[in-house]
Amino acid sequence: MDYFTGALKKYADFTGRARRQEYWMFILIYMIINIVLGVLGLDLISALVGLGLLIPSISIAARRLHDTGRSGWWQLIVLIPVIGFIVLIVFLAQDGHDANDYGVNPKSGVPA
Repeated sequence: MDYFTGALKKYADFTGRARRQEYWMFILIYMIINIVLGVLGLDLISALVGLGLLIPSISIAARRLHDTGRSGWWQLIVLIPVIGFIVLIVFLAQDGHDANDYGVNPKSGVPA
């Protein structure tokens, strides 16, 4: 749950880097919340939660892409039907690089 709240604390922070675990735990908790709300039939609340978490989702994805050495603008690749989504998932699943233009590797334990 710390990963989810950590992402919410960096609500609109598009700078820095996010580890792979931080990103995927955020997505997992986000999906669980939406599934539970959908099963309970609270579609309106689910839509509001999705809308409220739109900016944090974009910002953590940008930070994850920064960790792989790419710009956050690569998220726009999803506009290419089918292939774009697959390519973005591959980019988000890749391991982070050492220090790059976006900061030091968060795995190294050195504070940014």
